[in-house]
Amino acid sequence: MSTEREQIYYEILVLRCKRQDEGALEELIRHWEKRLLYFIRRLVTNEEDAWDVLQETWLKVVGQIGMLREPRSLPMWLYRIARNTAMTRLRGRYADREMLDVEECAEDVPDQTDAFTFEDVQQVHFGLSKLSMPHREVLTLFFLEDLSIEQIAEVLEVAPGTVKSRLHFAKKSLRAVIEQEECKL
Repeated sequence: MSTEREQIYYEILVLRCKRQDEGALEELIRHWEKRLLYFIRRLVTNEEDAWDVLQETWLKVVGQIGMLREPRSLPMWLYRIARNTAMTRLRGRYADREMLDVEECAEDVPDQTDAFTFEDVQQVHFGLSKLSMPHREVLTLFFLEDLSIEQIAEVLEVAPGTVKSRLHFAKKSLRAVIEQEECKL
């Protein structure tokens, strides 16, 4: 979550970008490029596509930043643009991609409210790749990007209750996928 200091920084940065300050745009990209690429990488299947989506995202950001009405909402706005750009790419190229049925997978896993503590980051990334898009998004934004339920709802343009539901099923499904993979070893 953003602190008051970060929100003021975002507000000033957006105002500088609106005045077409090239240094501000470079600063915006430098500050957000890795975070957006990480998020996009969870949504698309390969590295090359992720970089393409990121480039398209930056083009949209540059063209639309003048229309951003609430500069303090910069993080959610950036994630929403990145998500929408990735979804457009996926609709066009990966409409038939096979994904796990989240609810079916999650039925056999006990409900646990404790936080995830995985030793092996590769297992988590593998597990994320097997989840449906809505569940990957919510897990990435909540745990890896540290956005609040309300902020995620804003990025995904859904109700906070929907985010909570997706988060619940996504955690159970991720746990199930990882446990299934451990049984194979």
